[in-house]
Order: sequence, then C-alpha cells, then structure tokens
Amino acid sequence: MRIKQLVCAALLMCAASSAIAEQLRVMSFNVRFPSKGDGNNVWELRRDLLVETIRLRDPDLIGTQELFYEQGQFIVEKAPEYAWFGLSRRGNQQDEHMGVFYKPSKLRLLESGDFWLSDTPEVAGSSSWGMSLPRMVTWGLFESVASGKRFYFYNTHFPHRPEDAPARLKCAELIARRSAQLPAEVPFLMTGDFNAPADSDAHQALKATMQDAWEVAAKQVGPTGTFNAFRGESTGARIDWILHRGPWKALLAETVTHNDNGRYPSDHFPIFAIYEF
Repeated sequence: MRIKQLVCAALLMCAASSAIAEQLRVMSFNVRFPSKGDGNNVWELRRDLLVETIRLRDPDLIGTQELFYEQGQFIVEKAPEYAWFGLSRRGNQQDEHMGVFYKPSKLRLLESGDFWLSDTPEVAGSSSWGMSLPRMVTWGLFESVASGKRFYFYNTHFPHRPEDAPARLKCAELIARRSAQLPAEVPFLMTGDFNAPADSDAHQALKATMQDAWEVAAKQVGPTGTFNAFRGESTGARIDWILHRGPWKALLAETVTHNDNGRYPSDHFPIFAIYEF
C-alpha cells in the first residue's frame, strides 16, 4: 500500500509540474554576414558587441540569419552556454546559415533538419520563383529540460529584392503548408528576416494560422522598424518577426537597440520575445 501511495504521489507531482507555466526567451537576429565591404562595421569590429547584445537579453533560443560558419563558431566560443546547428543554403558549411542557437541546460534538441524554399524543398541549394539566391528553413523539435514540454521551431530568411514579393508569398505559403503537417497538439514557433513589412501578403499568409508576437504581446519595447543600416535608424518597416501557434502567451516583444556609442552589432536590430507556455 505504501508503495502504491508513493507511486500515486509521484504521478500527481509530474502532472502538476507539467501544468505549471514556464517561460521561454526567444530572439531573432540577422547578424549580417562577414562582408569586407562594411568598412568600420566589419565583423571583426562588432563581433564582441554582438555576443554582448545576445547575453544582455539571455535568450534560451535564437534564430539567426546571414550567419556564416565562422560567426557561429565565434558565438559559441564566447558564449559557451549555447550550442548551435544548421546547414548553409548550399547544403554545406559555405555561405549563409539559418543557424539555430539554444541552451542545452534549458532545451533538449530531439530532432532537426533543413528544407529549401523552392519547388523541391528536399534538394539542398534549390531555388525557384525567380529568386536570386537559395532560401531555406532550419528547424528543430525541442523539449524543455524542466517540464518535458515540446515545441517545433522554424527559422528562415526570405528573398530580399523588391521584385521578390511574389516569391516571398510563395515562401510563406510553403511554410504554412509544411507547418500545418506537424502534430497539431505540439506548439510551434518561428523566427526570421522576412524582408517584407507586417502588412504584406507574406505576413498575412502566415498569420492565417499563426500570431505575431509584436502584435499580441502584453508589452512592446523599442521601435517598430527592425532594419537599422548600421546607423541606428528605426523608421523603416518591421521586417523581422517572431511568430507562434498554440498555447503561447507573449509577455514581451522587444526591438533591441543596444549599441556601443553608435556602433551597432548588425545592420538589423535583433528582436526578442518572452513567452509563457
């Protein structure tokens, strides 16, 4: 009888812990690739500030865009509390990655992969719809270390040219279809640089089944515009988004403007959200 009571008590404790809401700190960060043409904003002069910016907000999960392998390795060298994964858009370690960073102390990575935003999503490096470069999604299935709760995560970067608006809509529609095939009972998060304003067709296509953290958060901090051109400009469109589906409660959405006397860590402001789930 005593053993049975202990087993029942343990089961009740597990059920109670799974019902307790916990927080997840999420960041999306276009880190700007290491271009030698950036003058005083070359990677070597801003990389420590970029890591400092990440650590100031202490996210559990980060979706990056324009990340090159050397940048990913530098980030985890300087911030060893993170691990990262993802292929480049060429399917190797050359060129831009949709690198996903996470804290193994908070999150277990159960599954991961990549697919391309094209008519042949499983073909590495594939491109369609007149885009000038391959575009892709890096994804993971994560489990909370504390509670065992699971969620899917997508990270992406849409085409950048003005004439790519139809292609951006195609990208959004492909993501909407693929995310709809995931188990409905598992929550979903997505980060990205979508290169489109929040009233665009691409945004509306994703919002048919998802919510935008900036629009529904209990509190918004910082400017709306997310591209700063290394000058701290904040009057442009909100082209970087954090989206979700499922029982997430967005407590905070922030456009992070941290800088060092006018030097910015990237030509995009990182965006940050705190969720309860």
